[in-house]
Amino acid sequence: MKIIILGAGQVGGTLAQNLATEDNDITIVDENLGQLAELAEHLDLQTIRGNGAHPEVLQKAGIEDADLLIAVTNSDEINIVACQVSHHLFHVGKKIARVRSKQYLKFAKQLFNKKVFPVDVVISPEQVVTDYIARLIEYPGALQVLDFAGGLMQLVAIKAYYGGPMVGHAISSLKEHMPTVETRVAAIYRRGRPIMPSGETVIEADDEVFFLAARQHIRAVMGELQRLDQPYKNIVIAGGGHIGEGLARQLENKHQVKLIERAAVRAEELSKTLKNTLVLCGDSSDQEMLKDENIEQLGVFVAVTNNDAVNIMSAMLAKKMGVRKTMVLINRNEYVGLVDGDKIDIAISPQQATTSSLLTHIRRGDVTTVHSLRNGAAESIETIVHGEEHNSKVVGKAIGNVPLPPGTTIGAIVRGKQVLIAHDNIVIQSEDHVILFMVDKSVISQVEDLFQVGVTFL
Repeated sequence: MKIIILGAGQVGGTLAQNLATEDNDITIVDENLGQLAELAEHLDLQTIRGNGAHPEVLQKAGIEDADLLIAVTNSDEINIVACQVSHHLFHVGKKIARVRSKQYLKFAKQLFNKKVFPVDVVISPEQVVTDYIARLIEYPGALQVLDFAGGLMQLVAIKAYYGGPMVGHAISSLKEHMPTVETRVAAIYRRGRPIMPSGETVIEADDEVFFLAARQHIRAVMGELQRLDQPYKNIVIAGGGHIGEGLARQLENKHQVKLIERAAVRAEELSKTLKNTLVLCGDSSDQEMLKDENIEQLGVFVAVTNNDAVNIMSAMLAKKMGVRKTMVLINRNEYVGLVDGDKIDIAISPQQATTSSLLTHIRRGDVTTVHSLRNGAAESIETIVHGEEHNSKVVGKAIGNVPLPPGTTIGAIVRGKQVLIAHDNIVIQSEDHVILFMVDKSVISQVEDLFQVGVTFL
């Protein structure tokens, strides 16, 4: 696939890293020569310096025969205009734009269509991250919570602790512990290395376990791997930007929420727009302020300012003062792996979250959901099966007979509203939603080929 990416910043760079290892012809466009040079040094791609909304720059990038345009510059206007130019002048089939301004998003249906601004897919990073954090708060103790099939099925990452009923036991004994609950352990990471689990695999303390289950069974399965945390009630959000405001609005009707914003004007604005959130003007890394707000009684401290250092330091301070759980937004991917898990529980990369949303619209076949996992090393996808037995490599086959690439697991099938946890004897049918987990995303092209319909399919 020939892909043109506009914007060599954190989102564009992370996306290029994800796609460059696959069979794609990538050109990235930006006005920052330094960022382009850095990407070209490490990745197999072409770079063009210039404004991505200018027709001549797009021509230099090869827009005439591009399959996909992804506009993720820091300017909403450049992203939107680039899609418009690509559509009207060069007839590009699919155009994706990152749009951050609420002024545009508020009127998205009226604006983003072929008659006005021909943007096929609008990505809002702030909304993606807000939803991601909200799911983590819904399930205390989870490291990741990811939706499939419109939320019917969820993939959850959790650390196994001493005291969990399943720790020290084989996965096969899960059925004995929970005879009425269907679940599938998709992967285990032990000391940072992936293990493809079988029924005989024994779960050890400190294992990072990825499991799939229907939404209503998630907490029951979590309780087998660690002592269940009580639901969070009191939450402090550090940072009143788009993410902080959106998160407060999403949580304030079910939780007691406090939001700390350093800028007085912004704090006053938030106090008027948020109905059930207590807005405080101050420094989230000020120990005296946190002490005055009885920080030790809080369930969660979520740091989402636009400064990584402030987020890390304020969360570490909150943890030291007794907060149960700390979550930190970290923009620089290289910092995510360096965060001390004892002081900061969850590091959230907006680039990885946004990349997952973008990959959903890039993968070949009828892929409805993509989640990038473990800082981009692993991936989980939901794909819809099409075709019949004579033109499909999977339709009519039992899961145990599907020739999956190494390190790939079918975790579940959603058939209509029915959730089927994967067992070797389940036969795949046309229109099934199949959820796969890949510990090594380099095999993604093989997985895509496996689920492609043959040429005889009409």
